[in-house]
Amino acid sequence: MSTHAAGTAWVVDHPAPAAEHPLRRVARAPAATGPNGLLVEVRACGVCRTDLHLAEGDLPPHLPHCTPGHEIVGRVLAVGPGTQDFAPGDRVGVAWLAHTCGACRYCLSGRENLCLSSRYTGWDVHGGYAEHTVVDARYAYRLPEGPADEELAPLLCAGIIGYRALERAELPPGGRLGLYGFGASAHLTAQLAISRGATVHVLTRGERARRLALELGAASAGGARDAPPEPLDAAILFAPVGDLVPPALEALDRGGTLAIAGIHLTGIPGLTYRSHLFQERTLRSVTANTRADGRAYLAEAARHPPVVRARPYRMSRADEALADLAAGRVTGAAVLLVDH
Repeated sequence: MSTHAAGTAWVVDHPAPAAEHPLRRVARAPAATGPNGLLVEVRACGVCRTDLHLAEGDLPPHLPHCTPGHEIVGRVLAVGPGTQDFAPGDRVGVAWLAHTCGACRYCLSGRENLCLSSRYTGWDVHGGYAEHTVVDARYAYRLPEGPADEELAPLLCAGIIGYRALERAELPPGGRLGLYGFGASAHLTAQLAISRGATVHVLTRGERARRLALELGAASAGGARDAPPEPLDAAILFAPVGDLVPPALEALDRGGTLAIAGIHLTGIPGLTYRSHLFQERTLRSVTANTRADGRAYLAEAARHPPVVRARPYRMSRADEALADLAAGRVTGAAVLLVDH
């Protein structure tokens, strides 16, 4: 058992609208690391829309008094006896995927994101809205020393899931990409696509988000239900709004693909074959990510560092950050920072 001093953590006891502050702050001693574990001192944790879904009850809690957060930047305090890849003092990232079985047909075929035994940080195991967390070293990422904590934290989910969504969308080289919704993940994915030579069109409800999209190099930025100025080769739906699926499919050119990036989506209205799917349009979901996705994205982000629009909050204001995200008051990514 760890001998480090107790810290504090935010927990979800009873899911409720974010405006009603469903998070509660409690004292919590650091957990035991286990043989492959790392005890991590949290320095920053991004605020993801998945955290909001957990706090508001869209995702049923898998863990009593669950601590959200899975975009964690921290320092290793202690390592388990079976851990050789990290040492105390190392800078590490902790992301959404926390465990897979390694033996099922999905794991053995490179699709560990579909593992039936998968577990997730801030849902099945306590996450980063805390001063300390524990992670299996096999699911941690080594982080560079240069960038600020608040610049790295959003990469660990918003960036990684955007990378997988872009891969699932099968955007051809030099293609035309539509992004529906423009929050933390989309503002990173837009830059990734542009660095690969794509033309990006953003469709989102917020005026500030549209301005940010243009600042980051988008070719156009319109309302969420507007038609883009040209047919799209691919599109990604980041907004958890099922009503946007039909217009996004209609915006696709022949052979285009729409990838839905979120873990939660409201109901999808009826689709018609001729208007939405004919001419070999494809509708795909995105489920979590593999560790290979994480390593590939972080390597690409190191080669082409994105501009991360981060809005910092002290960890003591986690409930306020979540409420701001729910109300659409965050442009870019909200990040919790811990004073040590």
